[in-house]
Amino acid sequence: MKIIAIGRNYADHIQELKNEKPDEPVVFMKPDTALLRNDDPLYYPEYTQNIHYEVEILVKICQEGKYIQEKFAPKYYDSIGIGIDFTARDLQQKAKEKGLPWLLAKGFNGSAPISEFVPKEKYPDLQNLNFSLKVDGDTKQDGNTNLMLYTVDSLIAYVSQFITLKKGDILFTGTPKGVGPIQRGNVLEAFIEDQKMLTCEIK
Repeated sequence: MKIIAIGRNYADHIQELKNEKPDEPVVFMKPDTALLRNDDPLYYPEYTQNIHYEVEILVKICQEGKYIQEKFAPKYYDSIGIGIDFTARDLQQKAKEKGLPWLLAKGFNGSAPISEFVPKEKYPDLQNLNFSLKVDGDTKQDGNTNLMLYTVDSLIAYVSQFITLKKGDILFTGTPKGVGPIQRGNVLEAFIEDQKMLTCEIK
């Protein structure tokens, strides 16, 4: 199982971080040791002083595929969830300045809390899905998948040209605006539509 993630997939998030709009999807990966399940807490590591939350819609791959055509992409995922792409922003900035990979900034232990997955049929239109993140009860991120630069199906088609997708793989599809830092004691809650799907306490 692997975690494939997409950066810079919402224009308003690109603007808030003063990044360039990509000409093609920005793809990176997290190791499976990044996963946090069952509402487990994140223990703030000592090697960073600036972790940001980034809430994202997730899809789970249900069968192996490569060179998938976009029109056939829906056959390759059967469920969706929500997750948080924790990013050590200080480590990321240092890497970007040197033109180095983001792995340590994005892939550290516990950097990918995920919810349970639900059948995609629960939602009539995956490209018109509201999702949000609250920190200590205040809404910090509030997005809709219709604002994605690259749709779920196009992402699956794109990634599968380079990387074979396998059953159980998880795709993080990008975050909307509103990212910000976390502190010990924060409680993060992630929602799809009005349903709370994930809680993560920072310790």
